[in-house]
Amino acid sequence: MAKAKTHRFFSHHAHEFLRVGACTPVASAGDIAANARETIALAKRGHDEGCDLLVYPELNICSYTIDDLHLQDAILQATDAALAEVAAASAKLRPVLLVGAALPRNGRLYNCAVAIHRGRILGVVPKTFLPNYREYYEKRWFASGKGLVGLDIDVAGQNVPFGADLIFAASDLPHFIFHAEICEDFWAPIPPSTNGALAGALVCCNLSASNVLIGKARRRMMLSDAQSDRAICAYVFCASGPGESTTDLAWDGQSMIHELGELVAESERFPTASDLLVADLDCGRIRQERMRNGTFNDAARALDDPEYDFRRVTFEAKPDFADIGLKRDIRRFPFVPNTPERLDADCYEAFNIQVSGLIKRIEAARAERLVIGVSGGLDSTHALIVAAKAMDRLGRSRDTILGYTMPGFATSEGTKSNAWALMRALGISGDEIDIRPAANQMLEDMRHPFSKGRPVYDVTFENVQAGLRTDYLFRLANQHNGLVVGTGDLSELALGWCTYGVGDQMSHYAVNAGVPKTLIQFLIRWCIRTDQYDGETDTVLEAILGQEISPELIPAGKDGATQSTESKIGPYELNDFFAHYIVRHGMAPSKVAFLALKAWEDAGAGGWPRDFPASARHAYNLETIREWLEKFLFRFFVTSQFKRSAIPNGPKVSGGGALSPRGDWRAPSDGTAQPFLDELAANLP
Repeated sequence: MAKAKTHRFFSHHAHEFLRVGACTPVASAGDIAANARETIALAKRGHDEGCDLLVYPELNICSYTIDDLHLQDAILQATDAALAEVAAASAKLRPVLLVGAALPRNGRLYNCAVAIHRGRILGVVPKTFLPNYREYYEKRWFASGKGLVGLDIDVAGQNVPFGADLIFAASDLPHFIFHAEICEDFWAPIPPSTNGALAGALVCCNLSASNVLIGKARRRMMLSDAQSDRAICAYVFCASGPGESTTDLAWDGQSMIHELGELVAESERFPTASDLLVADLDCGRIRQERMRNGTFNDAARALDDPEYDFRRVTFEAKPDFADIGLKRDIRRFPFVPNTPERLDADCYEAFNIQVSGLIKRIEAARAERLVIGVSGGLDSTHALIVAAKAMDRLGRSRDTILGYTMPGFATSEGTKSNAWALMRALGISGDEIDIRPAANQMLEDMRHPFSKGRPVYDVTFENVQAGLRTDYLFRLANQHNGLVVGTGDLSELALGWCTYGVGDQMSHYAVNAGVPKTLIQFLIRWCIRTDQYDGETDTVLEAILGQEISPELIPAGKDGATQSTESKIGPYELNDFFAHYIVRHGMAPSKVAFLALKAWEDAGAGGWPRDFPASARHAYNLETIREWLEKFLFRFFVTSQFKRSAIPNGPKVSGGGALSPRGDWRAPSDGTAQPFLDELAANLP
């Protein structure tokens, strides 16, 4: 196994990740030599942690809070010497250092971000927006960098590019492209980083001093979050910490790293020592998101393509593609938040999206009743409780829901009794239709071996049962002026695990089509926890949650073992993981495998969603992940698209992806999985 770890697959760089650090040095009120030592110490620490880019606070070299001392030649000379010292110290270090310093040029002083790498000063970016209100007096000392393009500056013995038109890009690591702005810049209505992102920067950095006030940390968080989302980028924010003058202000050292509107990492506030916040950014996900979002390109065109206005300063990152782990939490369940607060909020929204979608369809169809097949499994259970809530909100009696349990050749007493218990608890109109006589007749008419007493349980045997159930439901809907409520979920659609046409693939309205299997169990738990129904119903729901997932189409074997869905198509928790990253983000299968390994290789690492049973906390090695990913790719791209191309209406629920051909996913029904399987084979050890 140790040998395998040397394979390029195990390197985060191979999958377009970039390791960044937000530095909080112990500052001073003008002790520039001490500031340089702190800068170098954190640079070495960042090097040891494998960082590619380190972002420091605003004016960390010369100090922010020295007021009129910024204009003293002694301070300016010491700053230049400190930058030379930092540059020399960086010669054998891996990361690019983005430090803050006040630099003179052409009779003006600029508040600057200075990019340094392996002994070379790459370039200098002046601050555009200078605050001059309330406690801020920056225009007293500094000039704005607005409109300064195509210029250079002499600093620390080097002549380097200078201006607000700089983007920095690694020539040997295509996803390492960053832009710098300074503090007030991102408080402006149009931050410079917007143009930087539109010009191609994947990572936008903010060197900030930003004194702390009550509530200001929340505003910084909101702005950083919003900018990473709106500009489709990663955003690294770093504020000054301990040591800056507290004559009139205080400092909290808040650092945070966002990506596409999601918080990747945040620091502790009010540190008493230097600190380094490290996280890996998924630049490939950012690149993919920009390709998928046409508005991003439209915005660039509306601004006359900012990429023509920027200079790209290139450097060699010299990645070694070693396995240094992944500094990032990868959710095992991409559709399910780990934090209780977000889980509750998402479940509330998902459940109500389903309910409101069904209400509209009931009204539009002028349906008097809802018709639903109730198996006692997860999907039909969730569809039924959604239907019950819809009728409650319409002010109709729940007995206008016609629920049917339709036992077949392999229906267990446990699921059937749960189906009946749920229908009684909810107060709907329940009934039972034994499909075995009709199934026997059909199998006999077809001269199927089962009709001759032979234990042949092939796809025909299974689909005769699935088709009959659907046929009954549609005819019952005709009879009662009803609407057939579909129960199949997003996971089954991704895998094609449903019977096409006259089968469970079809309904009048598919309320679960936008909800993956892994989310459905949490939606049911949320309904229990928030008292959506009475105690009797909750008891039944708890029992259903404890069952193994099975289609119950094939009789149990001699050993009593029943048909298991996941033993045939793979664990739903892995399949939902694969579907999310392939459908929503278009990631290469090898990268999906890498992420799955990081998420699932150790059951004891990382977080689990609330209420997830300890006994169900699985771990998967790379061999297992590869096995099921290959099967997923074949099922998804080859055998199941024709079923998705003809799915009934149903609401999109999650931003994590949907499969309706009228929404998120369009693909040929006669496609191939070969490019995906080839990519996986070529890039896994």
